[in-house]
Amino acid sequence: MEIKKRYNDEELEEFRGIINDRLKIAKSDYDETMKVLMNKNTNDIDDTSPTYKALEEGSTNQSKEELVQMAQRQQKFIQALQAALLRIDNKTYGIDRITGELIPKERLRIVPHATLSVASKEANKNH
Repeated sequence: MEIKKRYNDEELEEFRGIINDRLKIAKSDYDETMKVLMNKNTNDIDDTSPTYKALEEGSTNQSKEELVQMAQRQQKFIQALQAALLRIDNKTYGIDRITGELIPKERLRIVPHATLSVASKEANKNH
């Protein structure tokens, strides 16, 4: 039996859908965080989005630094998802960058931007 070297186009399209959904949410969250940061010094809340209200209410307890960190993490996540889309285009998506083996689908469905299998990630931690 031949060992599978890459995911087929149909499987890659499934992952593309998952990544695009995550990307849409991540960009929306990033935009909301930026809005809160921009409005940090004003009191008008003209946005009725639940995310925005929750962030705005929470932001009274959150420092500007925490919001900046949140935005940076979100930006990093967006970049990781965009890089994953490039790997789909190059048909290298889902391949462990250390072992060259396929990362299990279950992991990719949960962490669609993963470049390591759980085993590789664990092994990498110990070095």
